[in-house]
Amino acid sequence: MQRIILLITTVLLTACASQPSDRDSQAVLTYYDYQLASPSGQAISLNQLPNELSQADVILIGEWHTHSGVHRFQTDLLKSLSNNNPNIAVSMEQFTRNHQGVLNAYLAGEIGEQTLMSKAAAWPNYESDYRPLVELAKANRLDIIASNAPKPVVQCIGRQGLGYLDSLDDQKRVFLAKDIDTSGSPYKDKFMASLHHGSPEQTEKQYAAQIAWDETMAESIVNYLASNPDKSIVHIAGKFHTEGGLGTAASILKRSPDLKVVVITPVSELTMNSVDYQLQVLDPPTRFVKPENRMLAYKKLAGRSKGLSCN
Repeated sequence: MQRIILLITTVLLTACASQPSDRDSQAVLTYYDYQLASPSGQAISLNQLPNELSQADVILIGEWHTHSGVHRFQTDLLKSLSNNNPNIAVSMEQFTRNHQGVLNAYLAGEIGEQTLMSKAAAWPNYESDYRPLVELAKANRLDIIASNAPKPVVQCIGRQGLGYLDSLDDQKRVFLAKDIDTSGSPYKDKFMASLHHGSPEQTEKQYAAQIAWDETMAESIVNYLASNPDKSIVHIAGKFHTEGGLGTAASILKRSPDLKVVVITPVSELTMNSVDYQLQVLDPPTRFVKPENRMLAYKKLAGRSKGLSCN
């Protein structure tokens, strides 16, 4: 009898030991899975966030657009943070300043989702990827900042350079950051290294468009915090805009050096020496294998903006 009891006890203890705790690393096996980790690669539970995250003024979550695991994490993190801190707001690259009124009307229940999507030019993957985050914010009465610059204006900057801004009247100019710095920086070096086509002059214009996004998102965040000093912000944007503390992160600190800014960057493998907090997810699928298919997609993308008027 004692042997039976001992055997049962051993099995139970072994089973308990084999179950991962909240602090243990979770296997990332599907595109819905994720594991948050420190810059040194140590697994972090959303139920036990380190003070650097829970007390940050701004958390920048970089994303691979359309990645289910990343989007699931964004909503889960906001839920965890808002459970302990109702004074939190969301900032999104996916909505632009000129649509802030439409977004506010939706959050207030004055319009429906289809009206939001059409009038605020929601991204094509809104329903599958951003709806959970927005609905969580709406249910908890959290502000959402439409922080980005209008896409048509940014496209015209990409064609004509920052000088295009001089042609805007005051009503349109306010939708972009007051100060847009295109001077040399580690971020500019990274951007230039990522391009493999176009003349140097055109590449400079493309960088002006890129940094216009970052400066506008950063200014939107800093302005909101200046008006709401008791708040903290979770900002959602593509990983290029935030990783390594560059782009939007650097633009925020340039405007307000005392803010506590933390960056979370998606990775396929954890490392022990990351600059950012790490979000382990599966790598996105390879977009193109054949060069001719990649070029065809690029030509289609370029063709979409040919009808754009920058007059």
